[in-house]
Amino acid sequence: CPRGARRDGGGAMAGPGRPGPSALALLGPAPGAPSCPHGPALLFVKTSQGKEEGRRFYACSACRDRKDCNFFQWEDEKVSETRLAAREEYNRNHQPFFTHRQNMDRYKNFVLLPLSKRRFCQECQQLLLPAEWEKHSDHQFLCDITTAQLKSPSQLLYPLENKKTNAQYLFADRSCQFLLNLLIGLGFRRVLSVGTPRLHEMIQSKASEEEEFSVRSLLLDIDFRYSQFYTEDEFCHYNMFNHHFFGGEAARETCRKFLYEENGERVIMVADPPFGGLVEALASSFKKLMAMWRETEKEGHDSREMPMFWIFPYFFESRILDFFPSFSMMDYQVDYDNHALYKHGKTGRRQSPVRIFTNLTPSMIVLPEEEGYRFCSVCQRYVSSGNQHCEICNSCTSKDGRRWKHCVLCKKCVKPSWFHCNNCNCCTLEKHSCEKTDLGCFVCGKAGHKRTACPSLSRT
Repeated sequence: CPRGARRDGGGAMAGPGRPGPSALALLGPAPGAPSCPHGPALLFVKTSQGKEEGRRFYACSACRDRKDCNFFQWEDEKVSETRLAAREEYNRNHQPFFTHRQNMDRYKNFVLLPLSKRRFCQECQQLLLPAEWEKHSDHQFLCDITTAQLKSPSQLLYPLENKKTNAQYLFADRSCQFLLNLLIGLGFRRVLSVGTPRLHEMIQSKASEEEEFSVRSLLLDIDFRYSQFYTEDEFCHYNMFNHHFFGGEAARETCRKFLYEENGERVIMVADPPFGGLVEALASSFKKLMAMWRETEKEGHDSREMPMFWIFPYFFESRILDFFPSFSMMDYQVDYDNHALYKHGKTGRRQSPVRIFTNLTPSMIVLPEEEGYRFCSVCQRYVSSGNQHCEICNSCTSKDGRRWKHCVLCKKCVKPSWFHCNNCNCCTLEKHSCEKTDLGCFVCGKAGHKRTACPSLSRT
């Protein structure tokens, strides 16, 4: 199979030692950072009780599992010329076999073939030209690839399902159609689709079939397989964890031009990152994309945020609001075709936890009443059927779709399965171990928050 036909993992350039399991703080992108096959690495440090422990180190931005990319380098490590050359060669060898432009040339030749000669190698995840059949003769492949299949590559390609790296959970048609209808209703005409291949696919398909359909999309995604189906004006190979455009300045310019059209008006970013991804790294990249939009010559952009939908589980709400205080979480439950749990129609704790975070005015986000959503005139937003308004909190407080209850002692609403524990002095699950401790946050040592919500973590 051609090199790069599959998702590449591994990295031969490990350093002399590695930190063991501990709390890690992301220090963010650093100027002059070394690179692995996934672009510039991120800088991390071990922390304990608010203090750095040990040396700072670089690790892969996209892969949290070392089986996928084991790049590692101490920040203060002196790397020999020989090792640098070996690393550069390794990175080159782990790039896709074909360039984006070559894939487009191949696509043009592929669509000219009669249906009987259109084949797709399932093992290599690659469109095959007749001259390549023999090389793939012992592989599983699909025959008679139709034009409809070429317009729906997310259904032709195997989803990447590594939760820690590039988990590709694809929007169900229900959620995808809702998002597109919502965007059209809000007046947007261009969508920067960051990690949302199925939404991009739906927009592209409608644009080719309906003459009056005026919405356009640019897909930014780390999955280079999509370069087989979309032109360089429709797809940019992009790592959302380090804001790296693999196509260099040409790809950056493609993104800039897309954002600059109509003086930057009527464009929105829709991002659906892997749920195991670092919020700090994602927020940093999204802010840089917003900064590209602000560079348009339109007056007033300096004080505005680019409109955005960030699709992520509700339990990351506090972390997202740390970086984007203007965002609000909508009650709409986003569901996915290929996720065992995040599906529509489930009840109780089994409901999808994935929500839409946005900087648009909440009252503008109209949710489907036929699915039980209703408008709360007090909160001025649509809420789920189980999200009842609490008169004491003066808010619709539920996060997970169930009706929450108010705890007078905690002075807030809590999950229906929680009970107030006098020993812990807070609401928690009925069956739990009371382990009162003077130790606070594992990162900074202060009480009142967990490590994942520590304010001392990177805010870049």
